Amino acid sequence: MTLEIWLAFLVAAILISVSPGAGAVACMTTGMRYGYRRGIWNIFGMQVGIALQLAIVGAGLGAILATSTVAFAALKWLGVAYLCWLGWKQWRAPAEPVRVGEEHGGGTRTALFVQGFLVNATNPKATVFFLAVLPQFIEASRPLLPQYLTVVATLTAVDLVVMSGYTVFAAKFLALLRAPRQIRFVNRLFGGLFVGAAALLATFKRAA
Repeated sequence: MTLEIWLAFLVAAILISVSPGAGAVACMTTGMRYGYRRGIWNIFGMQVGIALQLAIVGAGLGAILATSTVAFAALKWLGVAYLCWLGWKQWRAPAEPVRVGEEHGGGTRTALFVQGFLVNATNPKATVFFLAVLPQFIEASRPLLPQYLTVVATLTAVDLVVMSGYTVFAAKFLALLRAPRQIRFVNRLFGGLFVGAAALLATFKRAA
């Protein structure tokens, strides 16, 4: 991968990461509830999910997923169900101030890591998107493995920074949320955003 191609992919990676989606909602939710130090585990899980998606595309399995009606539908509806569950959980979260660092309500490092992983790993839109975008930055005449490793490293680094920004932004509001009415409103706002992301994913169809 030449420098020019890498710079072009870097711009694409930034645009991909900054675009609002389920990942951004998950980061803001964990930042608001647990702060950045614990929310970073959600971000780590998301990066593993992205790496898995890229590995699937690189191995050629993504093409099967994109063309198989059954496989595509199964992954899509799994993702929809998971996002709806996250929305329901956030909607019903207690309307009380949270102390950053507490391990309650599914806020352990492992739980947050798994949450982040599943948000990205169960998103067939990412697989189809990578299938459409990656070939434009991969030079078939050069060794493929180093290029895919460069892609993974670049996208992971960019997404770490962007998702950290979302998490820190939300964490800054922890000290402001003290009244039960305020906390309940924000919980239901993010719960609704998760369900909205699920609804958008439900309408997504693979290319004919």
